[in-house]
Amino acid sequence: MNEQSPLVRFLGGRTALFVLSLVLLLGLTIMVYSRVSFIFDPIFGFIGTVALPVILSIVGYYLLSPLVNLLQRYKIQRGWGILIVFVALSGLITVLLVTILPFLRDQTEALIASFPSYARQLGMDIDMWARNSPFEAQYMEISKNMQTNAEQFLGSITQNFSDFAGHTLDSITNVIATLTNFIVSLVTVPFILFYLLKDGHKLYNGFLHVLPPRMRGRTGAMLIEMDEQLRSYIQGQMLVSLCIGIMMYIGFLIIGLDYALLLAAIASVTSVVPYLGPVIAITPAIIIAIVTSPFMVVKLALVWTVVQLLEGKFISPQIMGKSLQIHPVTIIFVLLTAAHLYGVVGVLIGLPTYALLKVIVQYMFGLFKARYNRFSEKADDQYAVVETDDDLV
Repeated sequence: MNEQSPLVRFLGGRTALFVLSLVLLLGLTIMVYSRVSFIFDPIFGFIGTVALPVILSIVGYYLLSPLVNLLQRYKIQRGWGILIVFVALSGLITVLLVTILPFLRDQTEALIASFPSYARQLGMDIDMWARNSPFEAQYMEISKNMQTNAEQFLGSITQNFSDFAGHTLDSITNVIATLTNFIVSLVTVPFILFYLLKDGHKLYNGFLHVLPPRMRGRTGAMLIEMDEQLRSYIQGQMLVSLCIGIMMYIGFLIIGLDYALLLAAIASVTSVVPYLGPVIAITPAIIIAIVTSPFMVVKLALVWTVVQLLEGKFISPQIMGKSLQIHPVTIIFVLLTAAHLYGVVGVLIGLPTYALLKVIVQYMFGLFKARYNRFSEKADDQYAVVETDDDLV
C-alpha cells in the first residue's frame, strides 16, 4: 500500500512532491493576489487603523502585567490591581511632564535656535581642514558640484512653486489625518490595555479550545515560545534603554556637554533599535562637541565608549541575555529591510515580528518532520530546532 509509483519516484519521492506542491501553491497565490489585490484594500485599511492601538496595547501589557501579577499575589483582585497600576502610571506621567518636560522643551528650543550657528561653524571647520589636507582638489570639486546642485534645486522650486504648494497642502492633509489617527489610538489604548491585563491570560486557552485536540500540544508550545520571545524583548529593551539614558545623562553632565538632558533622551529612545540606535544617538552630540572644542570630542568619545562597554558587557547580558537568538548580521538585514518597507514603524517592530515568524517557521518545520520522519529519528520531537543554541538566523 505504501509503495510509491514510478512517477512519484521519478519526481524525487513523496517529500519532494510535497515541497514542489507547496512552491507551486505559493506561486499561484502570489499571482492571483497580484491580479485582484484591490479586493483586499478594505482589509488592509482596517488593519492599518487598528494596528497602532493594538501594538501600543501589547507593549503596555508586557510592561504592566508583572506589576498587576505582583498585586494579585498580595490578594488584591485583578481588576482593582489594574486600576491601581493605571492611577500610579498616570501620576508618574504627570510628575514627569511637570518636572522634566519643561527642561526638555527649553533645551530643544535653545538647540533649534543655535543649530544654524552650529551648522555654520561645523562647515567652516570642515572647510578649513579639507583645504589644508592632501584631499584639497577632491574637496573643491565636490564643493563645486554641491553648489551647482543647490542652485538647480532652488531654481526648480521657483519654477514649480504651484506644484510645490499643492504637495504641501497634501502633506498637511496627511499630517492632520495621521495626528487624528494617533489621538484616536491614544484614546482607545487604555480600554484595550485594561481588558488585555484583565482577561489576556484567558486568550491562550480560548484559542487552543478552537483547535482539534491533536494540535493543541504543539500549538500551545509555539504560543508559549512566542509569548516568551515578546515578553523578554519588550521588557528587556525598555529597561536597557532606560539605563543607557541615565548613564548618558550622568556622563554628559560630568564632561559639561550642552543640552545634556535632551541628548540623553535621544540616546535612550534610539537605543531601542539594536546596533543602529547608538550610532544615530551619538550623531547630534558629536556635532555639538566638535563645535565646542576638540577636547570635548575626546571626552564625548570616552563617555560613549564607557557606556557602550557597560551596556554590552554587563547590562544587556544580565537583562536580555540572548532572548531573540538572532545573529547580529541577521538583525542588521532585518532592520534595513523593515526601514525600507515601513519606515520608523518597521524599525521598531521589525525584530520582534521576525522573531515571531521564526518561531512559526520552526513550528511548521517540526510538523513537517513529524509527518515525514525524514530529518530526525524522533519524529515527535518537533521543537528540537526551537531549543537549539544556534543563533545564526
